[in-house]
Formats: sequence, structure tokens, C-alpha cells
Amino acid sequence: MQRISVVGTTGSGKTTLARQIQQRLNIPHVELDYLHWEPNWTEVADDIFQQRVSQALSGDSWVVDGNYSKVREIIWRKADTIVWLDYAFVLTMSRLLKRTFWRVVTQQPVCNGNRETWKTTFSRDSILLWGLNTYHKRRKEYPILFSQPEYAHLQVVHLRSPQATQDWLFSL
Repeated sequence: MQRISVVGTTGSGKTTLARQIQQRLNIPHVELDYLHWEPNWTEVADDIFQQRVSQALSGDSWVVDGNYSKVREIIWRKADTIVWLDYAFVLTMSRLLKRTFWRVVTQQPVCNGNRETWKTTFSRDSILLWGLNTYHKRRKEYPILFSQPEYAHLQVVHLRSPQATQDWLFSL
């Protein structure tokens, strides 16, 4: 495991786990949100995003977190391992809710100076709404993707609980 992609629904803990893997294995961590979002929550153009990801993953070892289908092929083609955080809906949504409200209240920067606000939390662009709308889609989509011939080279680590994740992490 030298090129690891951490995936899972919004709020599952992808970035937290990727940082822990980075520390355990002493490999670079690439957070896709930083490559995708400019200040003021402006999305970069697809071609620029793809270039940034390709450049960030040009090394021999890394751990990347995120679910961006726009760059999935680039990442998974280079990866040797996929870690799928597949937690229960209630757990994931409760974590997302707590995280979102914490970020709004503390004004903690998310990426590139962006911050979550009450306005966005209760808008059609809400991360909470995104989590609700994508949770079941991701759970159906990933097994299908993992079975595709172009991803046969990937070792898939399917983690269904925080305890299973911690056990796996300590086994590294």
C-alpha cells in the first residue's frame, strides 16, 4: 500500500482517516477539496482540476481523499488500494451534522479560506443536503465500480464501522 484512495460518503471521515494513514505510513496526503475549490467556493474548471490531481499524484506514494468522479479515473488508475468507509446512515449523518454546525459556529476554514455558513447550511447548496442525496447512491455505486475490469488491480478495504477502521489502521 503506497498509493491509497480513501472514499466514502460525505461526513464519513475520509480526510481524518487519510491524515492518520499519512502519519502511520509517512506518505504525502492529498485532499481533493483543496484542488477543487478556490476561494469563495468557486469550482475550478474540470481540466485544471484534472491537471492538479495528476500533478499531486505524480509521486511514488500518497494517500488521497475524496469522491470526485471527475478525477476518479486518474486516481484509481494510479492507486493500488481503495479504502471505502461504508458506515451506517445514522452515524454518517450525525457526524456530518455535528461537523457542519461546529464549522459554522467556530468559522473554522474548510479549504482555501472557505467557510461554512448558516446561509449555505440551509440552502440548496447545503453539505447536509448533499450528504442526504448522495449517501445511498454511493453505497450502490462503489461495489459496481470496484467490479469493473479496469479496477481489478485495486485492493479494496471495505470498512463498515469506526472500530473496524481503527483496527485496520493499527494493523498498518
